[in-house]
Amino acid sequence: MLRLSAIAACMVAASISGRAGHDIGLPTVPREFRAAWVATVANIDWPSKPGLPVAQQKAELIRIMDLAADLKLNALIFQVRPACDALYASKLEPWSEYLTGVAGKAPQPFYDPLEMAVAEAHKRGIELHAWFNPYRARHPSARSPVPAGHVSKTRPDIVRTYGRHLWLDPGDPRTRKYSLDVIMDVVRRYDVDGIHLDDYFYPYKERDANGRILDFPDDRTWRKYREGGGRLSRDDWRRDSVNRFIEEVYKAKQSVKPHVKFGISPFGIWRPGNPAQIKGFDAYAEIYADSKLWLQKGWVDYFTPQLYWAIARPAQSYPVLLKWWSEQNTLGRNLWPGNFTSRISDGTSNWKAEEILGQIEATRTQKGAGGNVHFSMRVLMRNLDGITDKLKRGPYAEHAVPQASPWLSKVRPEAPLVSKRANTLKITARAGSKPWLWVIQARRSGRWRTVVVPARRPEVEAPAGDAWVVRAIDRYGNESPPSRVLP
Repeated sequence: MLRLSAIAACMVAASISGRAGHDIGLPTVPREFRAAWVATVANIDWPSKPGLPVAQQKAELIRIMDLAADLKLNALIFQVRPACDALYASKLEPWSEYLTGVAGKAPQPFYDPLEMAVAEAHKRGIELHAWFNPYRARHPSARSPVPAGHVSKTRPDIVRTYGRHLWLDPGDPRTRKYSLDVIMDVVRRYDVDGIHLDDYFYPYKERDANGRILDFPDDRTWRKYREGGGRLSRDDWRRDSVNRFIEEVYKAKQSVKPHVKFGISPFGIWRPGNPAQIKGFDAYAEIYADSKLWLQKGWVDYFTPQLYWAIARPAQSYPVLLKWWSEQNTLGRNLWPGNFTSRISDGTSNWKAEEILGQIEATRTQKGAGGNVHFSMRVLMRNLDGITDKLKRGPYAEHAVPQASPWLSKVRPEAPLVSKRANTLKITARAGSKPWLWVIQARRSGRWRTVVVPARRPEVEAPAGDAWVVRAIDRYGNESPPSRVLP
């Protein structure tokens, strides 16, 4: 008779060398970034209105997290700084009125929404990326008085009035330091998985009462630059100011927490004519965003151009633009395009859900692209035209893990120790390993099924099957060698 210890050993994960004496055709880990933006400006996604009771705010956030997990999303991009305000406890900027209804007023009873969002996302194995607007200081939707701690009162020297907005002056070096300090305060104090900027750099052009385009009011900063010996043209100087900020953010987060990914979601067209058939807004010239440069300089870990147009629209075709961006990605950063999922209405106007399903398929077939980010969570919560159901039944039927970022780290975690008892897998990290996720794959009727769970869970219900493979995934996306369990 075998000793009990020998029987247990048979249940412990065998290494890839085939110690258990069986070849089970080891599966690969499915890789795809699946995310959605959670916008707080003007209460687009959360909370549903300003000034809700804290219990209702929390319940709404939990519903978002639960749906994200049910939909098998693996990341949420959560807006924490809509307009030089904060949806987290900050000593640098006042509480957002989109949270409490009154700018500068903390939630009562007190809680920290970003801290809660990180905890709830991680509990579900979902990455939480903190989303910042680097220059917008006040949005036209704001209603409450400007609080004493707002930058327009504490640092009026770097704030400009532009149309209906207040805006930080991107050309002022003090602006770069101010916004960088805000972002790095979050990186240092919160366990976020990423930091994210969207497409707002210099503001989109506004018009006066007579319909004339307003130029951004940076004459004073421009004069100081020229008097200091600057030789760039005004447009190039504006672009250079933004470029410097992007580079500084990337280098700062690298020096503090390199596992935190830095992503940007710029306007989806770099310049009209790139490629030749593309027409439309010139973000390079109009908002001074040289997004191709940021990608090719490696100042991002992931790049999410907002490809907010239909597949069949020639002048802004989704797959044509995606292919072009893939060709510009000379350093092989993660390319995860943004999708205008909120253009789905009730299935009778605008887009139908099938447009988004087709865009996901186009992303999957484009070499160099690896996932999608949906704008925004609201349309998924409302399940317009059945988009959420169709995603769950179709492209998001099984779990996937975001791609690794090998330029950040190539060190693989150790294979976990795994044993099976009855219907439970016990998974233990080896000494020195710091796993973030367990990827569990079960074989049934010759087909592999993938389940992803947080590595904080030492015991997991075993998916039905006749063989199991378990891998550890770390915060960089690196995967361990497989550990396997054979009956």
